[in-house]
Amino acid sequence: MSKRVATVTFNPAYDLEGYVPYLEHGELNLINTISMHAAGKGINVAKILRDLNIDVTVFGFLGNKNQDGFLCLFKKKGIINRFHLVNGYTRTNIKITECNGELTEINFSGFKVTTQEWESFFTKSRIIFNQFDILCISGSLPAGIDFSAFAYWMKQVRKYCPCIVFDSSHETFIAGLTAKPYLIKPNLRELETYIGYPLPTKEDVINTAQILRGKGIEHVVISMGAKGAILVNADGVWISQPPSCDVISTVGAGDSMVGGLIYGLLMHESSEHILRLATAISALSVNKSSVGITDHAQLSTMMKRVDLYPYSTLSSGDIL
Repeated sequence: MSKRVATVTFNPAYDLEGYVPYLEHGELNLINTISMHAAGKGINVAKILRDLNIDVTVFGFLGNKNQDGFLCLFKKKGIINRFHLVNGYTRTNIKITECNGELTEINFSGFKVTTQEWESFFTKSRIIFNQFDILCISGSLPAGIDFSAFAYWMKQVRKYCPCIVFDSSHETFIAGLTAKPYLIKPNLRELETYIGYPLPTKEDVINTAQILRGKGIEHVVISMGAKGAILVNADGVWISQPPSCDVISTVGAGDSMVGGLIYGLLMHESSEHILRLATAISALSVNKSSVGITDHAQLSTMMKRVDLYPYSTLSSGDIL
């Protein structure tokens, strides 16, 4: 039987990506346009999984006034579309990458979800999500969905699909944690925001991940950009380090990693293999303008170039 994954993106966006050697705040900046495409964290995850030949169904909300770009993407990639249309426009986000890899994001507001639209989604999702092996919930919430309603929905959905992969930030992240998802993937900045103070060493990051595991979360993965990623679960602690890459855009690198994590879980791979694969997919994503795997041989080569080791081989005070 084929594996089936559902992704939920409540607040998708059209991403306008650009590059500038150095962004000068308060000045006129001439940005080199890289691309503009339909996106959103769960949609990016779906693209990766389709490139790995996994059946994916996408859920969430889309504005009815500018849906065409998303529909074209779903058709092109063979993604099953179960988005709910709501009145208004899906937002546009501007993503600007500098030569040092730093990403500046300008996210505009979009549609508002009504109470009736949310209740309709809530009812239908409870019926259908038991058909999937893994459910990926990621991104922010649009206007109209409050955090308590979102947390309650996640707890209910977990009864039907217990293997939930969750990737979000700020209040949405905190709300989602109450549902005890199976795997979470905050980046380092999101983890520091959650805990409320800087985490300058790997030991600090791992200790915080263990706090989250104590809340009932089985797998905690922390992405750290060019510094790699850390996986903490019952098997132990694994740290990955990607090779140096030419950075065109870091947009979607975290989503690409989530796609790799989900694929590894579906294939019942070891923790080491899962982290190596996810790190390689993320590393490949930064040297092109859109999320996706275009060359499987290149992915295999990148996996071999990823350094991976257990935490026990490190000194406890290693600085990030």
